[in-house]
Amino acid sequence: MKSKKAIKKANSRPNTQTYLDIAEIRDNTVVLKDGTLRSVLMTSSINFSLKSEDEQNGTISSYVGFLNSLDFPIQICVQSRRLQIKPYLEKLVAQEKEQTNELLRIQTADYRSFIEELVDIGKIMTKKYYVIVPYDPLSNKKKGFWSRFKEVLKPALSLRLKDDRFRQRKEGLDGMGLQVVQLDTQSLIELYYNTYNPDISFAEQLGDVDKQQIEAM
Repeated sequence: MKSKKAIKKANSRPNTQTYLDIAEIRDNTVVLKDGTLRSVLMTSSINFSLKSEDEQNGTISSYVGFLNSLDFPIQICVQSRRLQIKPYLEKLVAQEKEQTNELLRIQTADYRSFIEELVDIGKIMTKKYYVIVPYDPLSNKKKGFWSRFKEVLKPALSLRLKDDRFRQRKEGLDGMGLQVVQLDTQSLIELYYNTYNPDISFAEQLGDVDKQQIEAM
């Protein structure tokens, strides 16, 4: 058994959250420890090489116009992850059990086995594309100190004030033929959970954050 001294020493070690810049995630917003905010957009991709020369030039022109319209920094992030096929396989198993036609049941089982083998051998990867938009309430010198401080405490309010500007930037991405969606609180937590726990998240999905039991630190 561990001594009281060893247990106390282990409990005194800082947890992983100590080393992260994230203070909390709420109201569809990432709040960093320095008071700045981050909104995350997930975008689709386009196959640039399959486009005609005119379409390529149009895409480049739209991208240049989007970058020139920015008066603040953004971060473009691409994540590669091993394809999580488990939910799809579970769906196939359920369909296999529900099949009343014996031939269709056998075909469903064969297809499921094929997918399992394909994914296991090929280690199929997926890519997801994100645009991170920062906002610093304290940098707006046109407002009084207490107004800026209130925006730090209520990030949803500060983002609502920036809705028009946010939509303009989003339309810039839409103009390149990309589908864009802003991540909500659940999606943001899943994103950072998967990012910092790639092995654990692959084997165990996070689930609904509203149903998670959070222990006080």
